[in-house]
Amino acid sequence: MPFFSKIIKPLLALTLAAAVVSAQGCTKDSKPDAKPAEPSAAAPTATAPAQPAAKPGEPRTIALSVTEKGYEPSPVTLKQGEPVKLVLTRTTDQTCATEIVLEDYNINTPLPLNQPVEVAFTPNKTGKLVYGCAMGKMISGVFMVE
Repeated sequence: MPFFSKIIKPLLALTLAAAVVSAQGCTKDSKPDAKPAEPSAAAPTATAPAQPAAKPGEPRTIALSVTEKGYEPSPVTLKQGEPVKLVLTRTTDQTCATEIVLEDYNINTPLPLNQPVEVAFTPNKTGKLVYGCAMGKMISGVFMVE
């Protein structure tokens, strides 16, 4: 019986600890059996619906939701040099996306549950701008800056 105590009990404790830690990590609703749809040449890739241009002197307002699926909609197309006001509403407590982080713009803003939060910035370079949660952007979204 000493073998059981010295070897098996620590292995069981380690396994239990690993299961608890992984259950508390960042989650994202995914279905491994579901195969992602392949974009065809006839169907354009999905992007956020076009939003009306901002009134002169006012930033363009974009509503984003943080759901079990992540930041939605994504991707969103922005214009270089055009001021943007994001209105983010986190509607779930089931992911680690409890803030929005945009390192290039020194943005790290908490997103309280079910409360709209405004974040303003002006994209200053073109290309793909990835934003996300503070856990290494495990949950993320994309701005395509033209």
